[in-house]
Amino acid sequence: MNGGTSGSGLLSPLFIFFIVVVLQTLDGLLDFVKRKGIHSAEEVQLRKEIKQLLKEASSLSTPSTFAQSAKLRRLAAAKEKELLRKQEEHRKEKSWFYELCGRVLLVIKVLLYATLVLQFWGVPVAAVPHHLLQPFGKILSWRAGNSATGQIMQILVAKTLKRISQLLILEMTLPNLRS
Repeated sequence: MNGGTSGSGLLSPLFIFFIVVVLQTLDGLLDFVKRKGIHSAEEVQLRKEIKQLLKEASSLSTPSTFAQSAKLRRLAAAKEKELLRKQEEHRKEKSWFYELCGRVLLVIKVLLYATLVLQFWGVPVAAVPHHLLQPFGKILSWRAGNSATGQIMQILVAKTLKRISQLLILEMTLPNLRS
C-alpha cells in the first residue's frame, strides 16, 4: 500500500466505513438497552397481575363491595412494591455488565481510530486553493501544501484527533457526573 490510498485490501474505504458504522451502531444499541432495560419474564408477569387486580378493583365500585375493592388495591400496591424491588435487583445485576461493555467498546474505538490516524497520517482529505484560506493556510495544512499547484491539503488527522479527544473527555467526565 502506498500510504493507505489503495482501494483494495483490509483498509479499503468501504471496509473502514463498515467497521465505523458497526461500532457506532453497537454504541447506540448499548446506550438504548442501558436506558430502556430488558424486562424479565417475572417482571412482565407481575405487571399483568397488577393491571388485572386494578381492573377488578375498579369494577367493584358499589358501597357493598368497597372492602373487597380496597383489599384488591392493597394487593396491587404490594405487588407494585415487589416489582420495584425486582427491577432494582435487575438493574444492579446488569449495570456492571453495561459498564464493562461500554469500556470495551470505547477501547476498541480508540484503538481503531488511533490505527487509522497512524495509517492515514499524510493522506489528504481535500485540496483547497491557497487564496481561500489566506490567513490560516499554513496552520490548516500542517506542511502538506503542494507548492507546484498552489493547493493546501487538509489532513484527516485533525478531524480524527478532535473526535478522539472529544470521546475521551466525555467518557472521563460522565462517570464523575453519575457519582
